[in-house]
Amino acid sequence: MQSIRNIYCVGRNYKLHAAELGNEVPSAPMLFGKPTHALAEANGQEIELPGGRGELHYEAELVIHIARPYAEGAKLEDMVDKMALGIDFTLRDVQSELKKKGYPWMLAKGFQNSAVVTAFRPFPGLEACLRTDFSLVRNGELAQKGNIGDVIFDLMTIIRYTHEHFGLGAGDIIYTGTPAGVAPTKNGDHFAFLWGTENWGEFTARLV
Repeated sequence: MQSIRNIYCVGRNYKLHAAELGNEVPSAPMLFGKPTHALAEANGQEIELPGGRGELHYEAELVIHIARPYAEGAKLEDMVDKMALGIDFTLRDVQSELKKKGYPWMLAKGFQNSAVVTAFRPFPGLEACLRTDFSLVRNGELAQKGNIGDVIFDLMTIIRYTHEHFGLGAGDIIYTGTPAGVAPTKNGDHFAFLWGTENWGEFTARLV
């Protein structure tokens, strides 16, 4: 995880997820960031998360690792060298209050361990990703299932937009959005990340 520089996240990138939260579908990628202190690798351990700040929602996502600075005409396979699965944890009640006041989301999105991620694996290319669903299993039951082909803004659109507005370089990662099915996390919940049927990582949430 030491090689990760910046953490970018895309909000509302699946129509059904936007609908389940009562949000409008954005007309451009909705980007926000997390500090690197938010990172926690899912390697079977307990991960401490805030339990006293209202509902804590899990949002499973496909995460891409950027290989190089963006250059005009670059292809997806030039830009992305690795991928993982992760959760963008969100303090939903805190976020709702911040949104009402027009404040930034950092308190709801950037707390320690809010960016859980599996170990990164070589990027297999877009076609392989389109053929494979990713899933989040919670306490042995399917909680979320998605496919990168269902996003509103595709991976290259997200990459270009991030580059244009914030800059993008080797070691940056992007959480590409969550499908429908987000829900509150409870103390002791066990989460497993599946790529197709392959387990890529797991952890247990410990709310403190």
